Amino acid sequence: MSLFNIFNVAGSGMSAQSIRLNTTASNIANADSVSSSVDKTYRARHPIFEAEMAKASYKQQSSPSVVVKGIVESDAPLLKEYSPNHPMADGDGFIYKPNVNVMEEMANMISASRSYQMNVQVAEAAKSMLQQTLRIGKQ
Repeated sequence: MSLFNIFNVAGSGMSAQSIRLNTTASNIANADSVSSSVDKTYRARHPIFEAEMAKASYKQQSSPSVVVKGIVESDAPLLKEYSPNHPMADGDGFIYKPNVNVMEEMANMISASRSYQMNVQVAEAAKSMLQQTLRIGKQ
């Protein structure tokens, strides 16, 4: 793998982690929302990643990368709460809350942030190695 390909790998990793951070932020922002029906209630979302290793053969001269295949909604059950005095309550007096676990989302946010930072450090290390290689040619 060429040293230049490292920038593609790190860049795709940063892009993927950025999407993961945005999705997590959306989940946390909607954690306390309330709805009067199951269909209108916010559901936690999570990105699906795939490593593109097939393109990474030496013959094709491309680097592996991380691709976001999509964002899926969680199939965990929604929280159903009896609150007949709530203005959003349905005919039976129930309100529906998202299936967002804030503690899991916070851990996910920390993990995505650290992964992003690691990709930045990989890109910086590759840049430093390239600069050192250019200095060798000057001597």
